[in-house]
Amino acid sequence: MPSPIVEEFNAYRSKMNEKILAADNLVLKRIYNLDTNAYQEGALPVKTKEMLGLIASMVLRCDDCVRYHLEKCYEAGVNKDEVFEVFAIANLVGGTIVIPHTRRAVEFWEALHA
Repeated sequence: MPSPIVEEFNAYRSKMNEKILAADNLVLKRIYNLDTNAYQEGALPVKTKEMLGLIASMVLRCDDCVRYHLEKCYEAGVNKDEVFEVFAIANLVGGTIVIPHTRRAVEFWEALHA
């Protein structure tokens, strides 16, 4: 059974995505579609794309995006050593302002493994 922090995040994300898509806005629908397609298997494997997405999310300091990509990394088989290298690169690129997001990322990563 998933950790409460994981369940709460996924439930909220699903609920709000349904509301957004129900508005039937063509531009938003296309953005969602583009995002979905960008992370499909291609010249780069899904695992690599999700790690790149995680780095970008951390550097941009989007905790929702960090959680999303952490879960996708977990599903793609990223291990602890790999995820901590991702954290290291994100902190190198983003600077020390990324440290609080790294703390929350570690908490969520642990919740995924609970």
